[in-house]
Amino acid sequence: MAISTGQSTAEHGRELLTFTLGNEEYGIDILNVQEIRGYNSVTNIANSAEFIKGVINLRGIIVPIVDMRIKFKLGHITYNELTVVIILNVANRVIGIVVDAVSDVVALAAGQIKVAPEFSGALDTSYITGLGTVDDRMIIVMDIEKLISGRDMNLIEMAAA
Repeated sequence: MAISTGQSTAEHGRELLTFTLGNEEYGIDILNVQEIRGYNSVTNIANSAEFIKGVINLRGIIVPIVDMRIKFKLGHITYNELTVVIILNVANRVIGIVVDAVSDVVALAAGQIKVAPEFSGALDTSYITGLGTVDDRMIIVMDIEKLISGRDMNLIEMAAA
């Protein structure tokens, strides 16, 4: 696990919390992460988007929970002891994302992050900011604010209301 030694962001790139969904490893900016919790049951919200599992009460704050396996259409969802909820602060809102497991925190130098390839217009990849490499690992670097914002954020706002 590579951890920053206090160098400036320009020198070392980005610090990412990495997590797995299926066979892939993703990374999000550590500054968006508020806490990591085990997966517990949620209160379902009628007529919400399929990927919104429901809401939880986190110390008096109602937090919408988004299941990333459903959001990314990754097939059968199995919850086990490794399944976690990452509580995020995104666009001045607290939300939770359900992922298969959390890996670690990595610091990627600017040279370790490559530009993501272009895909056809049928596939929305605007939230992918690059592909990071650490040893033999490939990490899909995401801008969680882009992923959750826009139309999806409106759905999350409705679920939390």
